[in-house]
Amino acid sequence: MSIVLDHQTALSAPNQFVKVGDRRIAYRRFGSGPDLVLCVRFRGTMDVWDPLFLDLLAENFTVTIFDYRGLGGSTGKASYAKADMAQDVDDLVTALGIEKLIIAGWSLGGFAAQVFAATRPEKVSHVLAIGTMPPGLMSKSFEKLFFETAWMREYGTREEYILFFEPDSARSRALADQSLARIAARSVVHDDPTDPQVFIDSVEANTDPSTPFPDPDGAYQAFYRSTDIPVLALSGDHDIIFPVENWYALNDQWPTLFVVTFPDSGHGPQHQYPALAADIIKSFVQNS
Repeated sequence: MSIVLDHQTALSAPNQFVKVGDRRIAYRRFGSGPDLVLCVRFRGTMDVWDPLFLDLLAENFTVTIFDYRGLGGSTGKASYAKADMAQDVDDLVTALGIEKLIIAGWSLGGFAAQVFAATRPEKVSHVLAIGTMPPGLMSKSFEKLFFETAWMREYGTREEYILFFEPDSARSRALADQSLARIAARSVVHDDPTDPQVFIDSVEANTDPSTPFPDPDGAYQAFYRSTDIPVLALSGDHDIIFPVENWYALNDQWPTLFVVTFPDSGHGPQHQYPALAADIIKSFVQNS
């Protein structure tokens, strides 16, 4: 069991590791309160989270971030298979002795979070789905611009605007600049870099042409139509890869689903509105 130090922050928390068979999982852990584990987005490692968002969460939760197998500081064969990402979560929380947790995921990490909850419901108190989509076919599809940008080997500020914010909004771009500056402020503890092609190859190997989040036998949808686990979806009003309309379509189908839409924002609403997002998450967990 790792020791959680309340004074550690997202920028100062050390890289730690747990051994799982012949591989290791890299993680950082800080804060105090109920356990909240966050699954990162496509092409993300621990370093891509906005530290302000994490620190605000850590005021009320013990926050754990980590790298999937073969990515960042974790070893093994890289995989974006939904079951593998969920297994990474299970391996990590088991090694840390966490018996009950709030599971959260951003973008592709939202798939991992939802699969983890659906396959290990006894370990989950709440699900946070951030800038992601529910399982099954899409009610509203993605925009080609996302893949044209996300598949670039390297990208800068302009691409960050496109991928995670609202590039046509001066306000969104200004808030994006603030978030990117906070992320760049990490000066002591860094994650291990991963070649962009590894990310791309990993997701392409697990791509289904019908939908980004396949549910071929309907098992995931069936679970969320009957579960008593509260689910909170946080989305921007113009998410070019996972439109919020996919959550609206479930308003009368998932009995525990809460949907929050952030205006003038895109695929990373928690980075554009870190304080509001953290406050909503706190209230959701405490009151649902």
